[in-house]
Amino acid sequence: MPDQTGRTAVVTGASSGLGLVAAERLAARGATVIMAVRDEAKGERVRAGLTGDLLVRRLDLADLDSVRAFADRLRAEDRPVDLLLNNAGVGGAHGPERSAQGYESIVATNHLGHFALTGLLLDRFRPDRDPRVVTVGSGFYRLLSDGPDLDDLTGIPAGPPIVRYIRSKQANLLFGVELDRRLRQAGSPVRSLLAHPGMA
Repeated sequence: MPDQTGRTAVVTGASSGLGLVAAERLAARGATVIMAVRDEAKGERVRAGLTGDLLVRRLDLADLDSVRAFADRLRAEDRPVDLLLNNAGVGGAHGPERSAQGYESIVATNHLGHFALTGLLLDRFRPDRDPRVVTVGSGFYRLLSDGPDLDDLTGIPAGPPIVRYIRSKQANLLFGVELDRRLRQAGSPVRSLLAHPGMA
């Protein structure tokens, strides 16, 4: 990883797993890392064991009001963004619950929250700092031959919970590719990238 001094990274799901590793490595290379976490107390405990410039901010991706509040706080703090790592997610073990706005909870957390967050933060990206949005996908998208029903995101897909997870990851991939196409078409310096971490 090159030197990240002077760059600001927002990492969702930064209190555990891949998000924690990414936050730790980015901070070690000099970035200011905003740890976007659902549980602030846990985030602060984790941050205490890390070194570097790390800030904990509450973000519940399943609640679009929380997503807006997070973005509004960054705006109020006049914080720029150079990297948005859309990493947080929940797996297929969750039941068919609804988000605060009535969407299926896995799709709401893994896709809709990140979709909204990206849109709300795009104007915070600094054009001269190699700005990028990185969305974490999953190779599981290949397990279903058809794609998600983008006309009915409130619906709960038939089948086991893993189907909802796969649908959310398919939506992540479609979003990342389309975002990149639109950014390029608009002449934006922001790049949209997709990452598949494997069975980490």
